[in-house]
Amino acid sequence: MSEPGTSLGAAAAGALVIELREIDVFYGRVNALRKVSMEVHEGEIVALIGSNGAGKTTTLRTISGLIGPRSGEVRLFGKSTRGLGAEKIARLGVGHAPEGRRLFSRMTVRENLDMGAYTRSDRSGMRTDLERVYTLFPRLRERGAQLAGSLSGGEQQMVAIGRALMSNPKVLMLDEPSLGLAPILVDAIFEVIREINSKGTTILLIEQNALLALKTAVRGYVLETGEVALSGPSSELIASPDIQRAYLGM
Repeated sequence: MSEPGTSLGAAAAGALVIELREIDVFYGRVNALRKVSMEVHEGEIVALIGSNGAGKTTTLRTISGLIGPRSGEVRLFGKSTRGLGAEKIARLGVGHAPEGRRLFSRMTVRENLDMGAYTRSDRSGMRTDLERVYTLFPRLRERGAQLAGSLSGGEQQMVAIGRALMSNPKVLMLDEPSLGLAPILVDAIFEVIREINSKGTTILLIEQNALLALKTAVRGYVLETGEVALSGPSSELIASPDIQRAYLGM
């Protein structure tokens, strides 16, 4: 792989909405992220790829305020998030569909979706966004009274994304949206991801299927053992022999 932090070029446009400045994150004595710097601009889909344990999920959890960095700075919409908890960061406009979906399994689909809007008080806007979720995922309208824990894997992923959308986020972070899904459902989920982005929502995407992630995104970052090893436009990452050997099976 190239030297740590190597950039293959730039393709960013729009205002800077997420910025990581040399983030260090520890789990006990384990240095999970090492001087990670990253940018996501308004309107982009940016992919974060890497092997298991590379630090991808930790990066998203740090942005959303679930983990605090030991050093460095997270900036959202031009302002530091230092001292802000996860709830306040969500109120800034950051939605997070976590790895493993993390649904409330004994609550209904509708109740899970309503939980996504817990920071909101604009009833009219909430109704509009609920209808938006049902339009993106018609099956959820049919399953509204069903317990989330009884849904199929694909349906649960729809609920997880829908719940994140109910916060009306400016930025949506998706952690492994295709995990465990049949190929036909993966295609459907990624079609929805592109549709969400086309309506103006910025997306930061973690996806084990690196080729799918890079084909969906405009830019990408490659994490290796907690460090940014490579970054650049998706087309250039796909064409990189290092990326092809390590992640694309070429």
